[in-house]
Formats: sequence, structure tokens, C-alpha cells
Amino acid sequence: MNIGLIAHDQKKKLMQNFCIAYRGILSHHELYATGTTGRMIEEVTNLTVHKFLAGHTGGAQQLGSMIESNTLDMMIFLRDPMNKVHEADINNIFMLCDLHNIPLATNLATAELIVKALERGDLDWRELFKH
Repeated sequence: MNIGLIAHDQKKKLMQNFCIAYRGILSHHELYATGTTGRMIEEVTNLTVHKFLAGHTGGAQQLGSMIESNTLDMMIFLRDPMNKVHEADINNIFMLCDLHNIPLATNLATAELIVKALERGDLDWRELFKH
């Protein structure tokens, strides 16, 4: 499955720790991330991450394009709800996930739930949905 990863600056360390904790699950899937987030994940996990531009310079739009083309299967966007910068890009990701029925986690608790669901096979329906 193709997994999108974005983290606001204040959540990047949390994203690194999340990816360390779930490296065993994530290693079986294709990871796509905005530039800085992807680089930081690779530094601590040895996972391969397809890195786009930084979120604010087009990376969020690149991930949005994957959602629109139905090639992204789930999105983990660890966001700082107090960060109002680039809110239009953020809201666009949320709208696209809702529109295209892409599971979306915006906090650690939900991210853990959908990664564990991924491991159990609960998201295998996405493969049928893509065809």
C-alpha cells in the first residue's frame, strides 16, 4: 500500500518516533512524504521514503495529486492544530481524503489505529477500490 506522511515542524520528532515504533509494519509498504519529513524519517529508520518537495513549496500538492489519482491508500498528517500557516494546503489534503475515501490520521492515536489496521489487513479493501 502507498502511505502518505506529513508532519508540521512541531510534530516532526513525533513522526520520527512513530516511524521507528512501526518500522516493521511500514517497511512492507511504499512511503511518500513531504521533503523534510521524509528525510527525517529516513535518517532514523533506514526506511526508503519517496520524498516530494517541502510541504509549503508544493509537497502537499504533490501528495494531493496522488490522492486525486487514487494511488495513495492512507495518509498520516501529524499536524499542530495551533499552526494556522498554510491552512489552505492542509484543508485541501483533508478534503481530498474525504472526497476519495482515503483513511486519514491527524494525530498519534489515530495514526496508531490505522497502522495496526493496515497490519491486520483491514485496509485490503483499498486494493479492490483501485481497480
